[in-house]
Amino acid sequence: MTKRIRINQGPNYYALEVQGKANQPICAAMVLERAETFLQKRLNATLEEIVERLDDNAPRVAVIMGSPDHPAHVMDHETSLMAAAAIWMHGGVPFPFGVPVMCDGTAQSTPGMSYSLASRNLVSAMVINQMESHLYHGAFVIQGCDKTPTAIVNALASLDITRRARGEAPLFASFAPAHVLRGGVIPQKLRDELLDLAKQADAHNAQTLGDDIRYALQHLLQCTTNQAYQGILTRAVQQGLLSVKEHKLIEKQLAVYTCHKQGGVCAFNGTGNSSRHLTSALGLVHPTVEFLTDPPTFEQINESVKAMMAVCNDPDYGVANIVKKNIRNAVRVHSAMGGSTNIMIHLISCMIYSGVKYSIYDYNQIRRWNRIPDLMDYSLTQGRDIFALAQQCQTGKISGIATVLYELRRNGVSIDENAPTMAGVTWKQRLRKGKAISADNVKTNQIILSKPKRPISGIDVLSGNFMESAVVKISGMPETQLDAFDEKIAVVLYFESEEDAVAELLNVNIDQHILKAPGLNLETLLQIYRRNTGNMHSGLDKIPNKKKLLQLMIEEDAFRMAIVIAGQGPEAYGMPEMFTPMHHINHNQALKKIAVLISDGRYSGVSYGAAIGHVTPEALNQGGLLYLQTGDLLHIRLRKRKINLLDAETFNGGRIKLYQGKLSMKRNTLGEQRLKRLSKRQAAIDPSNLMTQITDAAHGVVPTNVWNRAK
Repeated sequence: MTKRIRINQGPNYYALEVQGKANQPICAAMVLERAETFLQKRLNATLEEIVERLDDNAPRVAVIMGSPDHPAHVMDHETSLMAAAAIWMHGGVPFPFGVPVMCDGTAQSTPGMSYSLASRNLVSAMVINQMESHLYHGAFVIQGCDKTPTAIVNALASLDITRRARGEAPLFASFAPAHVLRGGVIPQKLRDELLDLAKQADAHNAQTLGDDIRYALQHLLQCTTNQAYQGILTRAVQQGLLSVKEHKLIEKQLAVYTCHKQGGVCAFNGTGNSSRHLTSALGLVHPTVEFLTDPPTFEQINESVKAMMAVCNDPDYGVANIVKKNIRNAVRVHSAMGGSTNIMIHLISCMIYSGVKYSIYDYNQIRRWNRIPDLMDYSLTQGRDIFALAQQCQTGKISGIATVLYELRRNGVSIDENAPTMAGVTWKQRLRKGKAISADNVKTNQIILSKPKRPISGIDVLSGNFMESAVVKISGMPETQLDAFDEKIAVVLYFESEEDAVAELLNVNIDQHILKAPGLNLETLLQIYRRNTGNMHSGLDKIPNKKKLLQLMIEEDAFRMAIVIAGQGPEAYGMPEMFTPMHHINHNQALKKIAVLISDGRYSGVSYGAAIGHVTPEALNQGGLLYLQTGDLLHIRLRKRKINLLDAETFNGGRIKLYQGKLSMKRNTLGEQRLKRLSKRQAAIDPSNLMTQITDAAHGVVPTNVWNRAK
């Protein structure tokens, strides 16, 4: 017989008011009837018993699922039926509801990306509205990817605080992340065609293109890989090696073989899996469902629900308290695993919705309190993706996020062992699991490491004389790449939109665009050469031609370019990801050696390399990014966490001096013209999704009402 359980704090609105008790039972009865059919399991969920539970204040538990037009949610219907059955079996009353879920992969490089970050705040509001309208006590969340998991964490944490302010019971929740999507496989015939194209490129003096094709073929096939192929094949068309028709045919074939029919969260360590790591590190995920290679079984869902229902009255397990107690662990895990840059916004928002004024600087303080090592040997070219990590967890060799925390502790990093988790125990208790906890249990293809790859990882917070803050994913830059850009002078190549930047990045002569910059003369190029190489007496000063000098500088690895894409901030254009331009840089072997990308937009979790984003203040708010122009000189000091605009005149005289004037006054007319164009460009986004009255990227991009309530 099912154990009787009731919520023991606050009023029972279903006992006080009659309408909900009259119409809600049929909702629970129907889902449980379908669950019986699906599971072939007798649940004895009569209308009389449902009414009795509602009247007795049994836990009313929402099962929150996503829309099936997102690959991570195509199996949610089946999972929701299993969750509903488990909730009923453990004394609750289940009420499934769905929220729209935007797929960043689907929206990438389209107007849809301008709706991505806005959807996080909108989903938070929708979940709060639904939970409050029907007064559910808790939630079992079928977690997808991108920003939706943190949108739901935000909602439930905020609602937990609201309920407590009313003197009601804490709101509880457990998350079950979708399984990891298997990567696709390129058929041998198509692979041979691409290799043949690479040989053609070599024969036509396009060695870089040939190398880029071979490099792309090393990668796991997924939607992000297709973006790389698009750029590569576009360049092949430009160089006369491929027709437009042939290009499109290859694109279609790649699309067919990319995704597995049962969906899931893509296997790369992007925002989807970084969100999995985040909710797990926040203690909100039961270890049974943390890393799955297939959709969950009823036994796995049942174990997670059982643990959740056991703590439904315990204030320690209220969502806001769980988040606050685990935030330092989440920062450490995110850093050690080289998580998505996007998480910088989402992790901060989780704390603000939990009632704490929090910012990028708080994240940075935790990260720098203990030096957090790189414990993730992740590779899309060597079979060490998140699917392989899930396989290691499913075979019992390691314990997912518990293993990461265990190895952090072994490497001298403090962790909050007494923080509660939705397994019903603390991390201290979970880390006693014994033989399955150490990363050393994996003998081949180790992904979580016991001996760090290097002593630092994670996201660095930057500042400069033209901005307050920006972020760069150090974990996405090997030491050689850090060396290649650190303490270098870069020439700005400025764009007001992603579309313009992408078009130029696919231009095989992109570097020549720099030569048109006003004020960029031979002396400036010579000084850049001297500073970037340390060679003060090269003899290049005898070259009278800027084009020839630039070519020689590129050949000698002495030239750096800062590709600036402005007007992408949250208020200006919804803060779309700059994944596509960064991907075109990374899959161009020549370009990635010289180019750093700087933007007030975001970066996809799969972005890597010299990607600097989240610049504040954003261009629309008259931040310094608005006033930069092609030809400006930036001093990039990644290890000093600084990027500064230089005084060009002083630089030409052989000295480095930061620009001291007020750029907004000097380039006032330029700024006003750009602001008009940015304002006009906003007409491309529906006004219902324009983000206004929000904090900036350094403070989570949350509604000001939420920020104002935080303490």
